[in-house]
Amino acid sequence: MAERMAAERFEFVGGAGTRLSAVVQRPAGDVRGSVLMAHCFTCSKDLHTVTRLSRAFVDAGWLTLAFDFTGLGDSAGEFASTSVSTNVADLRRAASAMLERRIGPCLLLGHSLGGSAAVLAAASLKTVDAVIAVASPADVAHIRHLLPNDAETATERFEIAVGGRPFALDPTFIEDLDTHSVTDAAASLDRPFLVVEAGDDKIVGADQTAALAAAGNGDRVVVEGADHLFTAPDHARQLADIVVKWATGNATG
Repeated sequence: MAERMAAERFEFVGGAGTRLSAVVQRPAGDVRGSVLMAHCFTCSKDLHTVTRLSRAFVDAGWLTLAFDFTGLGDSAGEFASTSVSTNVADLRRAASAMLERRIGPCLLLGHSLGGSAAVLAAASLKTVDAVIAVASPADVAHIRHLLPNDAETATERFEIAVGGRPFALDPTFIEDLDTHSVTDAAASLDRPFLVVEAGDDKIVGADQTAALAAAGNGDRVVVEGADHLFTAPDHARQLADIVVKWATGNATG
């Protein structure tokens, strides 16, 4: 297990021009590679799914960078005006921020909708040498199940509830969903690709993860019994073991 250095916190300009909050975790010794991490919809870089994976990578000698998408966590901007497109733009800027600090190229890892955005971003990022999507949908329109019934016809800002918390969204969020093909992006990756499925996922089903892996000709691994957030410590450890072992064999980072 590698010793960890103190976390480095900094900000960079996101795709919408606002300041985004990021944290870099480094092993104390030699760095095997770097990992750029994308959190799930309405989440943050401080969600346990992200922090546990970051610790596991650092313990294995990898540097990690996690950040908050626009309007979430410690980042500036208004979440209501964001979309899948802004998430993709934020990821591209995060990858650039890593290069500016000479901590790239990188492995790109995303969870849930963050994984779908990671696939979309990686398709045009030559500095990403491998991609991991954890419990991620093959179609970003899958997120429509979270929207109220009248959202499709909304002309003004509306509200959704995620994890018992309210979030406002502009109608442009829905319009943006149909402008992306995650499967086409996956098919164009031409680099190592891993999809991890949560076996007891009530949010993103096996049909979605299977379709995503097939589209990118990627490896697919199932963590049996795990929920969407890999909440149970044992499932979190299995997830960490899977992604770190795969990255070690497939990514230079």
